Amino acid sequence: MKRSKFSEAQIAFVLKKAEDGTGVGEVCRKTEISGVTFYVWHKKYAELMSSEM
Repeated sequence: MKRSKFSEAQIAFVLKKAEDGTGVGEVCRKTEISGVTFYVWHKKYAELMSSEM
């Protein structure tokens, strides 16, 4: 399995930015990820708090 170039802390930061009101498309463009990747991360990590990650 390929290892992600993003740490869990970076993933939490990206999800938090989208939660705070920044559009998903804008967050994806700035972090250079696809929308599919964002939603996979959202599904996987949305329930977790950053301290739990």
